[in-house]
Parts: sequence; C-alpha cells; structure tokens
Amino acid sequence: MTRKVLIIDDENPTREFIRKMLESFDLKLEIYTDGENVQSGIEAIERIKPDIVLLDIQMPDGNGFDVLKSVAHKQFEIIFITAFQEFAVQAIKFSALDYILKPIDAEELRSAVTNALQLLSHKKDEHQLQALQHNIQPHLKRKLVLKTQESIFVVEIDDIVHCEADKNYTFFYLNDGKKILVSKTLKDYDTLLSGLQFFRVHQSHLINLNCVERYDKHDGGSVILKDGTAIPLSPAKKEQFFKSLDQL
Repeated sequence: MTRKVLIIDDENPTREFIRKMLESFDLKLEIYTDGENVQSGIEAIERIKPDIVLLDIQMPDGNGFDVLKSVAHKQFEIIFITAFQEFAVQAIKFSALDYILKPIDAEELRSAVTNALQLLSHKKDEHQLQALQHNIQPHLKRKLVLKTQESIFVVEIDDIVHCEADKNYTFFYLNDGKKILVSKTLKDYDTLLSGLQFFRVHQSHLINLNCVERYDKHDGGSVILKDGTAIPLSPAKKEQFFKSLDQL
C-alpha cells in the first residue's frame, strides 16, 4: 500500500532535500511538499489527508504546534523536524512523539519514517497530542506519556514514585499502586527526569525525591520511600543524594 507523506517546512530547499531522501528509500511513498508555513500546512493536511506529516517547528507565521491545534482530525503520524531547541525537544520527548534534528541525517529520517509506517496500522490515540499541547506550555508541570504494547498512559510527574531498570525495559511505580512496563531504558528516563526532582540512586533505580521518607543505614544503606519500598543507595551516589535532598 502506498502511503501519503506531507512535508511542512518554510524552507523550499529543505522540503526538496527531504523529498529526494524519501524517494531514495523505496518505501512506497507518495510525497507532497505543499506545506511552506502554518497556514498552507493546515490547508495541505485538510486537502491531502496524509498518512505521515513531517512537521517543522519554527516557521515565519507560527510553529508546528499551531498547525496541530488547528487541524480537526489528526489521523496521521507526526515526525517533528527541528534545529535543536531545548524546550521544544523536551516537550516532544515527554509526549513520546518522534522528531529528527537539522541537519537531517538520512538514516535517522529512514528510521523515523519506517517506525511511523508501522504505527499506521494501530488505532490513533490523541492522548499524546493532548499531552504535547500541555507540555509546550512553559508554566505548566509536564506530563509524561508512557507507551506499552497495550495502552498509552499519560502520567503526572508527581505521581511517579520510582522507576526500576529491567534490561532494556523500565518499570514505573505510581503512587496509586499501578506498575507500568515501558520498552525504554532507565537511562532514557534518567536523562528526561533528572532535572525534575528525580535522582538515580543506583544503576537500576531512579526515585522521586519528594517520595523519600528516610535513609536507613542497615545493609549498606537504603532509601525508604513513603510507600514502604526500600531502594539500595549506591555508595558513589550517597553524597550527591543528600545534597539533592537538601536542595528540595
């Protein structure tokens, strides 16, 4: 089956460069380059009804988030295109959506598009886009989207008690007792959450510092969380852990 791909970017050379890359992948794609700004991008989505949208974030008349807000039916996969902008990229990561950075690498583009093609067979869930609209507001505390094989969870950051590594997977433990298994490494979430009062106390454990009840010196030292869970504290992390607690 041939899939429609729409490229929305304010730079015509960039749209053409991406089009040529996509054509070289031999992925049965019908490629459109009609989107040169927010307004024409919205019109192109409504007219073409694409399966995949490659969406630039910064444009002269607004940004890619404005495009998404203005489109009624979002029955397509989105791949954001951006120069590195810390806040926008972080908001996209928290919402578990895909992006590629400029200058665009062919293999990264191929991987993102291939992944999007695989996701097209699944029923669309707008919870991710709703979370994104929330996460791009700088004054709001971010929400984290956790995708499992069966479900998509949108989690308040304060509701996460701790995370535990299981090889290339991560278990999330929430304050309502829920346990969610996600197919990403703990390192990925350490990078994402470390600036939000989370601390990696051990190679296999990332904890919410707001959920710490006490430190127990027995058996080499453990952090006891408010739900009663005992988490081992690595000796190498001990000094920084207490400093982080003092900064709360």
